[in-house]
Amino acid sequence: MNYRKFIAGAMAATMFAMAAGCGDKKSSSSSDDDSVSKSPAPATSAEETTEELTAPSPVEASDANAVTFDDGDFSFASVVERNDTDNSDAASGTLSVVEVQGNKMLKFTDDGSIPLDSRVQKIKISAVDLIGAENLEKVRSIELDVYADATAELLVTDEGSNIKAPGWIGGGGGTVVDGGKWYGFSDFSGGEYNFDMSGAVHAQFKFLLADGGQKWTADMEDANFLIMRWGIANESNLYIDNIVFYDADGNSIPIIK
Repeated sequence: MNYRKFIAGAMAATMFAMAAGCGDKKSSSSSDDDSVSKSPAPATSAEETTEELTAPSPVEASDANAVTFDDGDFSFASVVERNDTDNSDAASGTLSVVEVQGNKMLKFTDDGSIPLDSRVQKIKISAVDLIGAENLEKVRSIELDVYADATAELLVTDEGSNIKAPGWIGGGGGTVVDGGKWYGFSDFSGGEYNFDMSGAVHAQFKFLLADGGQKWTADMEDANFLIMRWGIANESNLYIDNIVFYDADGNSIPIIK
């Protein structure tokens, strides 16, 4: 081997690397505008930017006193029937306990007999059956998870195509409090636009005026509350899970059923 040629080649390579390093250093000190104008970033194809979506999974109960429907019992729940007075907008359907991805929950199967643009899905939950009369006065808030599925392709996207998804999920709740007054809870809102079954929309119903007497009392034999879903954008069913009652200190109230 010719060691002189080897050494000369190594020195040349070293000098080239140093020159390249100086060139990089000089380039990095240039203004952002210069670097953008000289070296525009290559356009990224739609395939490279599209992320694979994953269907949402049901939320597991995080409280030991949650009503999870795992035992299949829904005797404390009922569909609010449509009538010509205060429930003229109520949807018609039936209740059952179904399993969604291994998680049991209450399902209101809407029979679709009421026009979509004027339909409100309503479920009545008996609080006294769940926590007992002695605990009614303690309740300051109720939390639950709401879901919906789609049974038709009536939801229209921004691009004008029809998809099978429930779309926006929103509604509210209410109850009769001491003295026979109606008390409306705050609304809930959420939704999932990519799959037949939505993810969980967490609802919080609070007795904000409990200190003023607008709450349940122990002598109320039929203490219950309504869960209502309105603004329904597609033919779909309503699901309820993980109902928890909380007292003024944020402690969950035991279920007695």
